[in-house]
Amino acid sequence: MEFEVFSFRNAETIFENDERFCELWNEIKGVLKNITDEDIIDIFNRKSRKNTKSISDAINKLIDEKLVDLNWNRQSPIFNDSIYRPKGKNHWWTLDFAKETIAVEVAFNHGEATAWNLIKPVLSSELNHVEKAIQTESGIIITATDAMKKAGNFDSSCGTYEKFLQYLDPFRNILTVPLIIIGLKPPKTFIINRHSKSIERI
Repeated sequence: MEFEVFSFRNAETIFENDERFCELWNEIKGVLKNITDEDIIDIFNRKSRKNTKSISDAINKLIDEKLVDLNWNRQSPIFNDSIYRPKGKNHWWTLDFAKETIAVEVAFNHGEATAWNLIKPVLSSELNHVEKAIQTESGIIITATDAMKKAGNFDSSCGTYEKFLQYLDPFRNILTVPLIIIGLKPPKTFIINRHSKSIERI
């Protein structure tokens, strides 16, 4: 899978040159580059949910499987205090993935969550009045570009790479740690027909 990268607070330079980040950054890039159109089609056609209309679930599943295989921690709590621990479907105070110095959010959710997705890696990286369960130093947000949103038939309310970039300057004083925003590009060989909700080869 192809993707765009936007570096905030010199994140890419740090990730490429600081040994505390290099291997982890290469793992993230490797996971995304090794997801093929055929992988996505295979998972999509299994449709664990009957009302599946986009490839977001398929991409989520593939990223999850590959990162867990590389010993990334899934749904990693940010804080130790029990009131901030996830209960049931409450994952407000967790990271999608974390490993050593990097927090990762896979953000295919509603555009209103854009700010929160950006802030969570900061919470896990900065000192806090609440005792931490994890101490990262940076963050990566993986999301869809506008083109991927259209080709993959993502929900119309889904936030995108382009929207994340619009938030960075107004939030500059809040986003105090290095962040990389990754925008996933659309598949090269297919789209999702928005009427039939099925694979359409191109």
